[in-house]
Amino acid sequence: MDLGCGYGWHCRYAAEHGAKSVLGIDTSAKMLAEAAAKTTDQRITYRRMDMQAIDQLPDQFDIILSSLAIHYIEDYAQLVKKISDKLPVGGHFVMSVEHPIFTAQGKEEWVTDDQGHNLYWPVDRYFDESQRKTDFLGHQIKKYHRTLTTYLNTLLDHQLRLNRVIEPTPTDEMVKTIPGMADELRRPMMLIVATTKTAYTHEK
Repeated sequence: MDLGCGYGWHCRYAAEHGAKSVLGIDTSAKMLAEAAAKTTDQRITYRRMDMQAIDQLPDQFDIILSSLAIHYIEDYAQLVKKISDKLPVGGHFVMSVEHPIFTAQGKEEWVTDDQGHNLYWPVDRYFDESQRKTDFLGHQIKKYHRTLTTYLNTLLDHQLRLNRVIEPTPTDEMVKTIPGMADELRRPMMLIVATTKTAYTHEK
């Protein structure tokens, strides 16, 4: 199951790599229509629903993933509990979110000099876990900032063992060929976490 599947890329990837059935959920009717238009594989189903309602689904899933969507959800702990409940022991949950360093200050913009050169990325209010508002393509977007501690320990608290934590960086080729990509080595933009459901809860 893909939480916040958007245009369905990960759903199609999963089917192409052997998944017997795939469910993609999203709240955007427009994105789901585009996903359906791009998809011919009958093993893939798209459904318009809020990821916070997955406890209403009757099935469990071997793998649940979410790419750059969970930072839009206010109650992270509740969502993680529902995700864990939908996994069998040995099942996997993989997520990517905007990195806490990236979301902390809120504006998500470099501080620049008079010539527009990037001086530094501001980090402020890091431990203030609350809503942030940022402008994207002329629209104000609401997100929820969380610390790295909260992201990881909440998973552990709900029987999800950490397998891998990754802060992605651009390749050398990307840095050489894409203008401005070198600045992506100055601060993390994304966080990827891979977990496995266990039979026990991590002791606090």
